Amino acid sequence: MTTPDPEIRPYGESFEFALGAALEAHEPPEARGLRRDEVRLLVSRRDTGEITHHVFADLPSLLSPGDLLVVNDSATLPAAVRLDRLAVHFSGRLASGEWLVELRRRTGTATEPYSGAAPGEWLPLPGGATLRLLAPETPRLWRARLDRDVLSYLARHGVPIRYGYVRRDWPLADYQTVFGVEPGSAEMPSAGRPFTPELVTALVSRGIGVAPITLHTGVASPEKDEPPYPEWFAVSERTARLVNITHEHGGRVIAVGTTVVRALETAARDAPDTVRAASGWTSRVVTPEGGVRAVDGMVTGLHEPRSTHLMMLSAITGTGVLARSYEAALEEGYLWHEFGDSHLIL
Repeated sequence: MTTPDPEIRPYGESFEFALGAALEAHEPPEARGLRRDEVRLLVSRRDTGEITHHVFADLPSLLSPGDLLVVNDSATLPAAVRLDRLAVHFSGRLASGEWLVELRRRTGTATEPYSGAAPGEWLPLPGGATLRLLAPETPRLWRARLDRDVLSYLARHGVPIRYGYVRRDWPLADYQTVFGVEPGSAEMPSAGRPFTPELVTALVSRGIGVAPITLHTGVASPEKDEPPYPEWFAVSERTARLVNITHEHGGRVIAVGTTVVRALETAARDAPDTVRAASGWTSRVVTPEGGVRAVDGMVTGLHEPRSTHLMMLSAITGTGVLARSYEAALEEGYLWHEFGDSHLIL
């Protein structure tokens, strides 16, 4: 088995390792006889370089009273609409009211990118709806307009986005986190999936705070390695205040997911060492060169080879610890993707 290169290179180059089908989570852990919080948890500590192995339910004992978990309260949409030969993945709303969509060709039980569309094309969708393609936004995403309210339409005709490594459809409830109250994410903010009400109670009982942000995640097509495009986020006055108070009193701010890091670092961009309330569309890319200001650690999943998320992780862990962490995850058989295992970085 190939292990990670010990150096994570800047975007445009690769952080390479082999990820075979045996290391992909093909179904929710509940289908494997586990509770959500019984997935495995890899723990990496930048200060000591120590890497240890746990289950997710151990999280309260791995954090300290006075720490603050910041979670994403965005709920997952049934964002895929299937046609006979194509699938339309609704990625996110733009400030103009248009939506970004990805077109994918249906291939048996999976999909693959589709590049045969043209500007101005009209696509008839189930239920008599019509989607007009306006112009390409990125190499794979189109600006488009549906002739009716998108959220209401998806609630009736959409299904959760699913890629080929998940072998069959699962209910939308399997793609929701315990924190999801604001519908808007095309794909699940999956770092929050292992949390249960009982685990949140245990964290709060230990003196660990929980505060929300909102960031509606767009599609993350697994075939593409590209920087994030703008996504809508909101950091409230209350959450900004809790982050700042936590730091003032020596606690750690632990982001639950790359989406939370992106939102908090955007909110801290214009105020060094301080997070301010902010909302809008963010194009923030967190890199080792820029570092992080607002967060001291994160809970995340395991990310694919060449993923730009690995730049963000290396900004927190350092490249050497990150490489050794992924080497350990590969050697120990951790599972990747949204239904897989978790990684706590401190």
